[in-house]
Amino acid sequence: MISLYIHWPFCLSKCPYCDFNSHVRRSIDEDAWKNALLGELKRLSTILGKRTLKSIFFGGGTPSLMSPQTVAALIDEATTLWQPEAHLEISLEANPNSVEVEKFLALKKAGVNRLSLGVQALNDTDLKALGRQHSANEAIKAIEIARSTFDRVSFDLIYARTSQTISAWKTELTQALKFGTDHLSLYQLTIEPGTAFATLFARGELPLPHDDLSADLFELTQSMMIDHGMPAYEISNHAKPGSECRHNLVYWRYQDYAGVGPGAHGRLTIDGKKYATRQKKSPEAWLQSIKDHGTGDDEVVELTATEQMREILMMGLRTDEPIDCQALPIPLTDFVQRPPLEKLTTAGYLTFDGRFLSSTTDGRQRLNAVLECLYPDLIPFS
Repeated sequence: MISLYIHWPFCLSKCPYCDFNSHVRRSIDEDAWKNALLGELKRLSTILGKRTLKSIFFGGGTPSLMSPQTVAALIDEATTLWQPEAHLEISLEANPNSVEVEKFLALKKAGVNRLSLGVQALNDTDLKALGRQHSANEAIKAIEIARSTFDRVSFDLIYARTSQTISAWKTELTQALKFGTDHLSLYQLTIEPGTAFATLFARGELPLPHDDLSADLFELTQSMMIDHGMPAYEISNHAKPGSECRHNLVYWRYQDYAGVGPGAHGRLTIDGKKYATRQKKSPEAWLQSIKDHGTGDDEVVELTATEQMREILMMGLRTDEPIDCQALPIPLTDFVQRPPLEKLTTAGYLTFDGRFLSSTTDGRQRLNAVLECLYPDLIPFS
């Protein structure tokens, strides 16, 4: 079984909060990019063999800036190289700009069956503050068109924004729920190093809600989503039962996925060994590496059992699903010290019955602190 992540690194503009590998370019040679991505898929197929394809996810950047013809070519190639699972999930991220909305029907015909819209806010003042290029009316129209075009639709909102109150977020989330999508991704605003927001925050020019208010906003979000039948299946992701993003579950369940495109990561099991892959981050360097060496890989490293344990815990404890400790590469109690494990279960942040380990809602709210307590050196392999 394999899932496929395809990274399109280009955006029309760089949002001030974004630390993703996204770049603004005046022009690109899309045919060259399409051929390079197709070449990477073929190269991977010779390494991985004829596996079942579980999902495809087009992320970015802004992959809806690709022509539908390029999207169709990549889907056709992937589903030829690997055996597609019945009801194969094919997701694509898009922005609510009118230029991209006009492509929705063509993207569906290309094979996309799940659309994820980067809305982020439902009022113009906050959209402008977040550096978004669409208006609230454009976002609403895009959601409505997406709902009439695709069977499955999700959109993102950012909360705990500057000057945001509990009342304002409750009103906005109530509005969001009325659109009737089967999935919502609701992220607390975080300051990421290297972003424009990080610079403003360091200068004291970007006030954020205090910790107590952020906690109240999180708890309100959980309560409202549960009441609406869309509980969190992961820290920031909510879905109606059966509408979870199957591709993202592959990450959180620590299953195999291949990443192609600038900066894309992968986790692959080959001949019983687990490998971490990372492609060259710079778009130009990635494309040149394809031309010169026939691969965009920057690093392929075999993961030790300890490194796998770190990643399994970090990813698995993000969700409401228990981790089956009988399937771990190292016995849990050989890897994690008993005193902190018992402390966290007693405090109500984790549950552990001797076989299954899972985080509670309270534990997921403060997962970084839980992980630091559970295992002080618990850092991801990178």
